[in-house]
Amino acid sequence: MDRGHTRGPIGLMLALGVTAGALAGCSTTGAQGSPATSPTGASVTVTDTSSPTGSPAGSSTGAPGPTDTGSASATPSVSPSPSTSPSTSPSPSPSGPADGMLRPGASGPQVLAVQQRLVALGYWIGTPDGRYGDVTAQAVTALQKAAGLGRDGVLGPRTRAALDSGVRPSARSRSGHVVEIDKQRQLLLIVDDGTVSRVLNASTGSGQYYTAPDGHVGHAVTPAGKYSVFRSVDGWDTSPLGHLYRPRYFNGGIAVHGYTSVPSFAASHGCVRVSLPAMDMIWRENLLPRKAAVWVY
Repeated sequence: MDRGHTRGPIGLMLALGVTAGALAGCSTTGAQGSPATSPTGASVTVTDTSSPTGSPAGSSTGAPGPTDTGSASATPSVSPSPSTSPSTSPSPSPSGPADGMLRPGASGPQVLAVQQRLVALGYWIGTPDGRYGDVTAQAVTALQKAAGLGRDGVLGPRTRAALDSGVRPSARSRSGHVVEIDKQRQLLLIVDDGTVSRVLNASTGSGQYYTAPDGHVGHAVTPAGKYSVFRSVDGWDTSPLGHLYRPRYFNGGIAVHGYTSVPSFAASHGCVRVSLPAMDMIWRENLLPRKAAVWVY
């Protein structure tokens, strides 16, 4: 099936094994070939000083085993609303906890060293600043996913060992610029000629069935396959299933987009969520231009 053209009737799509819910994804306005729109709206600037809000550290689709702290811990997420700028939390306390672990809210030379090591391995955090905010927690979660560890965004002994040993995911593509979506590990990889340059925490389709506001029942999946970006919206794109920040559509209504919550497990209606600042970075560095290859597996 040529995914670079407008879809046929729903009956044909179902016969080809693609659910209507999957094609609807996070938006019902993103049919292939639709003209792009650019609503006014400046990019959301989120520094790494905010304190993350909690999300469940597990899901019905199966999350990894114990967290690196030895106890249940909330998965960090960014929490500004579409219409407001994120607030800045109080200055974090100095790092160096008695248990030797680094958590969101810590700061100092130890955090800076961790950030610099993450950047060297390709885990995106923006500019290292010695402050353990949400962006750093997202990068630590991505490292935990790549290493097969519990996903809590806390740098405990197992996560530190993975960092020290240089754990990083490998690419499947071997040539060209490709954005790879690893559904099993819930990671987004930026790949050039087979080399992974960026690793981002991501959240794809939950696999659950849902009822949309218009009454239709959808299936929250992110279909595997090879696609290309055909449409983008530089701002918040409102759909019946929610708000998508600066989406880059690659399969019907399914897009890579920023979202206020990027848990450590599959949780979307079918789109690929990344953090708001990560999506700003993708736009700023033009990592998902029109016709860019997107591999989902």
